[in-house]
Amino acid sequence: VIRPAQDCELFDWLRALYPIWSRLTPEMIRVSTQTAMAELLLSGCTTSSDHLYIYPNGVRLDDTLEAAAEIGMRFHAARGSMSVGESQGGLPPDRVVEREEAILADTLRVVERWHDPARHAMQRIVVAPCSPFSVSRELMREAAVLARAHGVSLHTHLAENEKDIAYTREKFGCTPAQYAEALGWVGPDVWHAHCVELDAEGIALFARTGTGVAHCPGSNMRLASGIAPIRAMRDAGVPVGLAVDGSASNDSGHLLGEARLALLLQRVAHGPVAGPAAMTAREVLEIATLGGARVLGRDDIGALAPGMSADLVSVRLDEIGLAGAGHDPLAALFFCHVPRVTHAVVNGRVVVRDGQLASLDLPRLIERHNALAAQLVSA
Repeated sequence: VIRPAQDCELFDWLRALYPIWSRLTPEMIRVSTQTAMAELLLSGCTTSSDHLYIYPNGVRLDDTLEAAAEIGMRFHAARGSMSVGESQGGLPPDRVVEREEAILADTLRVVERWHDPARHAMQRIVVAPCSPFSVSRELMREAAVLARAHGVSLHTHLAENEKDIAYTREKFGCTPAQYAEALGWVGPDVWHAHCVELDAEGIALFARTGTGVAHCPGSNMRLASGIAPIRAMRDAGVPVGLAVDGSASNDSGHLLGEARLALLLQRVAHGPVAGPAAMTAREVLEIATLGGARVLGRDDIGALAPGMSADLVSVRLDEIGLAGAGHDPLAALFFCHVPRVTHAVVNGRVVVRDGQLASLDLPRLIERHNALAAQLVSA
């Protein structure tokens, strides 16, 4: 809720935050990673991917991986990057971008150091140049080659709003989906965030190639980006998973709350006739579980079944937010409000017990996070 970024669309929001992000430190990254993961775990999430694309003041992707291991969350860490600053026609200030040679070298380093391809792995690396308006086409191509040579996934932002579309058309002479296809950024090892403005041609391309989409309804509403065509994507066969985006663009990381937004927003998008059937509670559950697993390229998570990772959460049905909803507890998870889960198990490890984090002192974490946030914004 940083004041200059409260009432902005995507590009102005980024311009307001780039200078603040340039002051991030390794401790801020570790503490904020654990704070975000605590909120996710307490709201029913067992697996997360975070797209870190700014590395000032000695920050490394390793900071997030170490933080995730301590708290006990399964983590796909995305080595993001920005290489095209304002002086070259990009959106970010020059001082927050990196040299492309350094980006590729460090990406290879973290893949070799951290990526675990094994079934039930708790940590994997994703290769993730930030967006068409902050990296070169050459970096996108080379990143795709690197990722496929080492068997890791690819991720970026795509078609987030109308300005994003206009930038891609003006700069590259094509739509975002055409841009992705030309650079090798389609396939079952790729997923794109947002895709609010993905057109019919793009939806057909993603369906044909198995390219995934991370749906971020809260962030899309917060930044007035629009409503992603999730119904059309699902009907076409596009893999869709649920995401909360980040605290700067959502101001919440509550997975069940995000699923509720996904459910209701598709109904709003389709109006009073088609809307009620545009998204159901059971469908949004699938998007939040098996959908996310498919987008991440995993067949060992997302369901309670023999041979799958031991991930599960429990919810009390006698909470005030679920009062009177016991006749359909599953639907109640998404139509009603669940403040936090009672228990959570990730890969057999209890990480939430009786509504409290089992691995960290949450009040102490929040206290430190608040102190660092105040320091970051006021500097």
